[in-house]
Amino acid sequence: MQTQLADFIRDTPEGREADTILRKCVHCGFCTATCPTYQLLGDELDGPRGRIYLIKQVLEGQEVTEKTRLHLDRCLTCRSCETTCPSGVQYHRLLDIGRGVVEARVPRPAGQRLLYRALRTVLPNRAAFEAVLKAGRLARPFLPVALAEKLRPPAPAKARPAPECHARRVILLEGCVQPGLAPNINAAAARVLDRVGIAIVREGEKKAGCCGALRYHLNDQDGGLDDMRANIDAWWPAVEAGAEAILVTASACSAQVKEYGHLLRHDPAYAERAARVSALARDVAEVVAGEEAAIAAALAKAHGGDAGSAAAAPARVAFHSPCTLQHGQKIRGVVERLLAAAGYALTPVADGHLCCGSAGTYSLTQPELSLQLRSNKLAALEAGNPGVIVTANIGCLNHLAAGTATPVRHWIELLDERLGEV
Repeated sequence: MQTQLADFIRDTPEGREADTILRKCVHCGFCTATCPTYQLLGDELDGPRGRIYLIKQVLEGQEVTEKTRLHLDRCLTCRSCETTCPSGVQYHRLLDIGRGVVEARVPRPAGQRLLYRALRTVLPNRAAFEAVLKAGRLARPFLPVALAEKLRPPAPAKARPAPECHARRVILLEGCVQPGLAPNINAAAARVLDRVGIAIVREGEKKAGCCGALRYHLNDQDGGLDDMRANIDAWWPAVEAGAEAILVTASACSAQVKEYGHLLRHDPAYAERAARVSALARDVAEVVAGEEAAIAAALAKAHGGDAGSAAAAPARVAFHSPCTLQHGQKIRGVVERLLAAAGYALTPVADGHLCCGSAGTYSLTQPELSLQLRSNKLAALEAGNPGVIVTANIGCLNHLAAGTATPVRHWIELLDERLGEV
């Protein structure tokens, strides 16, 4: 694709990156076949190829309109198109650049501005979010059903092992919304790792917060970068002390932390440390998969020598692979393999590459499309009559759980239960 970027962006880091990405696109259209919004709406401008043209026009100085913003807003940033693209187009980075320009040039209506401001203020702030969550749960009987279903009381978190009990140590990103919505996920991860001789470092835990994805993808890119810098500062003493990984249990967050190095590469104060943090970032699936032999031995010990006996396990499990896991991080088949080894029966799921419609705050900013995608995803997940649906991201978990009576959990919790109490 030939480009003629406008003066306002041509010689900036964003302009140079956008130009490189645009020139890789060969207009083939393979991406439209796997784009969830194109499949729903059938509009070229609601698919990756059409959005690339829109962003190209914006960066070349053509008029930016509310229609431009609408089509960019409708993108889930699921990155399924990147998996499909034969040319290696980094569409999500181009989208971030384009959205930033459009946001600055086309003011949103007052209602949208208020919603975006509230989301950017409350969600990344764990204390503020948990206060709002507590109030919402108290008012749950009086709320609309769609909202009330998102505010179900969580299962209580079980105790974590002592953090000083092993020589091997990892840093754990506690996160912003996950501790309030599903506090047992991180606790389960800590117990699983304890079983294979890995301890969770608590140093910097209170100073670290949101991974930065929420504000960054709500078009407050400067605020998102500040969140990333704060986490680097919080984790750095433990990094220097020899922590072997930065463990993340929400796949959207692990995908984001892995991009710190790229996003902060032009920041002289943080570039080197950001690159180091990204190199250490690991989704919990990667860490557990690296300890498969020890996990298998622990399962065999817990179940009398038979790691596959699953008397207490659900007979059938449907796994929803979040977009940030399979497309963002290219981690495919790992969770399924770990669950199968633990004795769970995985049911087939049609169109497993498609998004569930959660996509961070998408379910709040684009509710109609989000609900259509969730309905399609739940139909695919429940077709095999599973006893439980499992996933790897808190956003997907909460979104799916609000639309079904089938229990929805994080896969690490099932593995933790198979290993037994610490």
